[in-house]
Amino acid sequence: MDRRKVLVVDDEPHLLKITKLNLERTGKYEVRTLSDSTQTLAEVSSFQPDVILLDILMPDLDGFELCRQLKAGSATKNIPVIALSALDTDHDRQKMAELGAADFLIKPIEKQDLIDKIEGVLGRDI
Repeated sequence: MDRRKVLVVDDEPHLLKITKLNLERTGKYEVRTLSDSTQTLAEVSSFQPDVILLDILMPDLDGFELCRQLKAGSATKNIPVIALSALDTDHDRQKMAELGAADFLIKPIEKQDLIDKIEGVLGRDI
């Protein structure tokens, strides 16, 4: 069975490390992490992820703009994006949905919730 590719974009090193560890331990996922949001489009092009976990609040390029750019690109528009946020606001949820995000998770993220969300969006695309 091929492992599904997950790209995690977040400026919190601890979250990147624990998310990568939790997902790779399942044996179902190959995970790459990025702490510099400005490198996302280049990394998506080279890694070709099946799903992107995208933090909303980041320096330089925030998750809203990144999601907009991903959904505007012909090569990236069909990659599901799961938004990650420390803030649970209806505004953020609505804006990410309008931009094309497939789902939304609130930090701190529980391992099983994350896996369920990933499997949910990937199941929709299969």
